[in-house]
Amino acid sequence: MESRSDTPEIQNKRLPVRHIKVSVEQSGRRIDNFLTSELGDIPKSRIYQMLRKGEVRVDGKRIRQDYRLQQGEEVRIPPVSVREKVAPAVPRDYLLDMIRDCVIYEDHNLIAINKPSGLVVHGGSGRSFGVIELLRILRKSEAEGLQLAHRLDRETSGVLLLTKNLPYLTALQQCFKTGTMKKQYLTLLKGRLSGSPVMVNKPLERSVIRSGERLSGVNEQGKHANTEFRMQRVIKDACLADVIIQTGRTHQIRVHAASIGHPVAGDDKYGDREFNRKIARAGLKHLFLHAASIRLPALSGSKALTIDAPLPRELTDFIRTYEKSES
Repeated sequence: MESRSDTPEIQNKRLPVRHIKVSVEQSGRRIDNFLTSELGDIPKSRIYQMLRKGEVRVDGKRIRQDYRLQQGEEVRIPPVSVREKVAPAVPRDYLLDMIRDCVIYEDHNLIAINKPSGLVVHGGSGRSFGVIELLRILRKSEAEGLQLAHRLDRETSGVLLLTKNLPYLTALQQCFKTGTMKKQYLTLLKGRLSGSPVMVNKPLERSVIRSGERLSGVNEQGKHANTEFRMQRVIKDACLADVIIQTGRTHQIRVHAASIGHPVAGDDKYGDREFNRKIARAGLKHLFLHAASIRLPALSGSKALTIDAPLPRELTDFIRTYEKSES
C-alpha cells in the first residue's frame, strides 16, 4: 500500500530541539531504542555520541544508553540532521476510500476502524501514509485533535481506536495502563492446543536490531506479560483460537504462541517456516492475527461499549479453502 510517488526524493533535514513527553506505550523503552525510532536513519554511532556528550536529557538530567524511560518524563532531543524521504502531497485515492469505508464506530470522542492487514498505523520507515495521516486528510476540520489511542502491527488487522480530544485520549491511555480495557483477538495457530484455556505468563523483553526492526523474546529480566488462548475449533493441522491479553507488549501474542509450540499462521518473524509455506500454498497471504473486539468502560461522558470488527473476507475465504484442501 504505497503513496502516489514511486521514488520519493531523499533530502537532508535539520530537526530543531524537541521536547517529548513519554507516553504509556513508550514507558519502559531503552533511551537508545527510543531515539532510533524518533530519528529514523541517523547512525547508531551518532545516537550514542549524543548520549555520551549529554546532548540528550531526561527531565534535565544526563542518562546512560541503557536507561529505561518512565511515563511522564520529558526527553530533550538536540538539533540533528537526518536523511528523510519526502512524502508526496497526496496519497493514492484508493487509500482514502479504504479508510473511509473502514470506520465501524464513531461518536463525539472516538473513531474506531477495522484496520486492514498491510496498512501501518502511522507514516515512517519507508511508508508515507498510515491510518492517522489518512484520517487527518479526510477529516480536515478535526485533524488537529485526532490521535492514535494505541497501535496495531502492520500485518495485524482489526479494531484500532483514534480519539478526537485530549481528555478522552488521556482517559483511554489510563485504561490501557490499568487493564480496564478488554481486548480480544482471533488467530490461527499451528497444531491443536492441549487444553483450553491455555494461560501463558512469560516476561518479554524488546530489542531493536541494526536494521531498526523491532523484535521481542521471552526473558526473565523482561516485562510481565500474560496471554490467554482459547481454542474455538480445529481446522486440519491448525486451530482457530480466541486470544485475550491484559498486557500489550510488542509482538506479545506472536511470541507467546511460538513459545508454547503453536506459532501464529503466516508469522514470518516467530513462526514455523514449513507450516507457513504450506498455508501460503493454500492461499494465506499474510499473518493470521485479527483484533476482533475491544470493550471499553464508561469514560469522559461516553457510555461503556464493545466494538467488534468482522474478520476480513480474505481470512474467511482462506479458512473455507484450507478446510477443503488436501492434506
